[in-house]
Amino acid sequence: MRRRLVVGNWKMHGGLDANRALVEALVLEVGRSVGAGIAICVPFPYLPQVADLLRGSVVALGAQNVSEHASGAFTGEVSAGMLREFGYGFYTPEQRS
Repeated sequence: MRRRLVVGNWKMHGGLDANRALVEALVLEVGRSVGAGIAICVPFPYLPQVADLLRGSVVALGAQNVSEHASGAFTGEVSAGMLREFGYGFYTPEQRS
């Protein structure tokens, strides 16, 4: 049987202080025993901050709005390959450590 996965994002809301409060509350609430995988996908500028806040937690990290294209003249788009170069994308807590 496949494990359930709950993924959330916050669109274009937030900021450094709001992100910290939200992620810290989420990590505290989720704890270590959950019946499903938990992940959050954040806007690109906040990936480093949220990755640091999630370190050691069971919450996985992903990025919002990844382009369907690997490369090309797609202004404003970000490819999965670009994210992988920086260690981002969608990864589990095990892959993050």
